[in-house]
Amino acid sequence: MLLPGNILLLLLLPVAAAQIAPGSCSGCGPLPLPLLAGLVAADAVVSLLIVVVVFICARPRDRPTQEDGKVYINMPGRG
Repeated sequence: MLLPGNILLLLLLPVAAAQIAPGSCSGCGPLPLPLLAGLVAADAVVSLLIVVVVFICARPRDRPTQEDGKVYINMPGRG
């Protein structure tokens, strides 16, 4: 959820970007196509890795059955 301060920051971001002079950054031209393709591919790989880790950590784990058949409530490690 966005906080009101974050929404204000997002609304003022284009205004701040418009204040930067076009020639103030040396060497900030468009990226070469192979570099851009590599950055997009790396971003996709990292995003996929994050999704896989989240799914692995969030999946339900198989719990061993209790030997005595009882259900233990509020006892860590027993059920």
